[in-house]
This record gives sequence, C-alpha cells and structure tokens, in this order.
Amino acid sequence: MPISTYLRNLRAKIGTDLVMMPAVTVLVLDQQERLLLAQEGGTGLWMTIGGAIDPDESPADAAVRECWEETGLHVELTRLVGAFGGPQYRVTYPNGDVVSYTTMVFEARVIGGTARADGEEATALRFVSETEAADLPMAVWTKDLVRIAFRRDAAPAFAPPSWTPPAS
Repeated sequence: MPISTYLRNLRAKIGTDLVMMPAVTVLVLDQQERLLLAQEGGTGLWMTIGGAIDPDESPADAAVRECWEETGLHVELTRLVGAFGGPQYRVTYPNGDVVSYTTMVFEARVIGGTARADGEEATALRFVSETEAADLPMAVWTKDLVRIAFRRDAAPAFAPPSWTPPAS
C-alpha cells in the first residue's frame, strides 16, 4: 500500500526527519513449517510480511490487515513472538524519509484467501525453509526476524536491555 494519509500529513509538516513508527510483522508458516516471505518491489530484497499500525488500530488488526493487503491471505494470529526495535530497525527510504520501527511480531496460520503478491510492496511471494531463507538477500533486521521465526520458542522474544540507570 502507498503511504498512509496519516503519515503523508505528518511528512508534510516535518519533511524527511525521523519518525518513530509502530509496526507489525506476521510470520506466516505453512504445514511444512516453511516461512512466507515477500520480495520487495523497490530493492528486490526478501522481507517478512507486515507494516505500520494505523492510528487507533490494534496491533492484531494491523497484522491481519497487512497480511491481507500484501499477500491476499487471511490469517489467524496464533501467538505473539516478540517485540523488536533499535538501531537496526531504522530505515532511510530512497526519498530521504527516515523511520525508526518498533515492531510487534506475530506468528500466524492461513485460514483463507489465495496467495498473490500485491504488486506494489511485494512483487513475489514464496514459502521457504530455514536453509532456503539463508541464501536469500534481505535486510539485517529481516534476517533477525527470520532466525527467530525458525527458532519457534514458546516464550516471547526481545533483545535484552542494554540501558542502565546512571550511577548515583
């Protein structure tokens, strides 16, 4: 999907400056426990499914919506995998827009629809094994999420904190 009205209006006020953006990632697994990845139209890199949470939208609704928009698949969210952010989730787009994403990651299974790339954000879709995923070009943060997808831990994941209070 193109830039949302909310973000377009915000960009009109602040230009390309840094925007903190809540987002969702959906790890769609098939019956063979292969992960659905999409090939990004602009870069050709492979990416997980997901995107920004719209104002007043719940993360769960955003996850189901983003998956539908990008893949044509209706999914059931099966668990919260974790929450991620930090320097590796900062993106500078070709037009100069800078975004720092904090993403809530969900695991999901397909309950309807027909897989098809949206043609805008995703030009191709593919279910891949862990071995196949390792050979695909992707952003550093995507590689982290793919690694976590195949780890299949029961407990939610997150990067350990590195911040500590200042010494008194």
